Amino acid sequence: MSDSMQTPEALLRRLEWTVIRRLDGMLHGDYRSLFRGSGIDLADLREYQFHDDVRHIDWNVTARQQTPFVRVFNEERDVTAWFLMDLSPSVDFGSAATKKRAVALELVAVLARMLTSHGNRVGALFYGNEVDTVIPARGGRKQVLHLLHKMMERPELKSSSATDLQQFLRKAQPLMARRSMVFIVSDFISTPGWNRTLVQLAQRHDVVAVRLYDRMEMELPDLGLLVVQDAETGEQLTVDTHDPAFRKRFANVARYREAALRLALSEAGVDALELGTDDDLMDAIQRFADLRKLRSSLSAGGMMPHHLEH
Repeated sequence: MSDSMQTPEALLRRLEWTVIRRLDGMLHGDYRSLFRGSGIDLADLREYQFHDDVRHIDWNVTARQQTPFVRVFNEERDVTAWFLMDLSPSVDFGSAATKKRAVALELVAVLARMLTSHGNRVGALFYGNEVDTVIPARGGRKQVLHLLHKMMERPELKSSSATDLQQFLRKAQPLMARRSMVFIVSDFISTPGWNRTLVQLAQRHDVVAVRLYDRMEMELPDLGLLVVQDAETGEQLTVDTHDPAFRKRFANVARYREAALRLALSEAGVDALELGTDDDLMDAIQRFADLRKLRSSLSAGGMMPHHLEH
């Protein structure tokens, strides 16, 4: 995907020609579905109706009245988007030429430029061992270049403590005062316990989980004896990938983790854009736009399913 030696300007210019222009032409009216812009001004509270988005339920009022109530917002023309970037060591993994971090870089470049070109603002928070960088939300192409520069100049962490997404999301909440579109860009390899915090975040914001992954994290090929290293802690272990039983156990654990992640995102009402290191970026965004459009139309018709496969 991206060349690590290129400048932010060169990267953005390449993506503007190869991806962004084509996506703008393909999305047309789907742009609104891709970047929903619900306002932050609370206009009213009313009883829940069958077609309402459950994420707008006001749980405090619902508990007091013993009847579901939803918050009604004044619509705003602009969108403020935040990119919550998990840049812990595990995102620097890639079994081929492309690492998960490079995939994240290109995705942020595309989405941030599409947003700012329509008059919206973008900001970002970076997480390594902790939330260590906050880029306030601003508009314009210059802001996109600033965001990319900060990502590209950031050195890889060789090791760290285990990623704690719960801590990341909690620290992010007070920094996003107005209702926003929030992209959580992560491989979601984390200590458990972040699910509840994600639910709280999704009650206030339009949250999208950008799940980064590599095929080798799902299924190991037969490569014989292999030294594997925990990207977070640096711990090394020798495994025999020639053993079919070991490969099966590895795949079973990966499937379990996959199912648990999808369930957590579904229960939080969060859409997911799944992006592999071997995916075509434009195709992935187009698939995601189709998903968002489908969910929006089903919700408007009162037919929101319990779970949609991403």
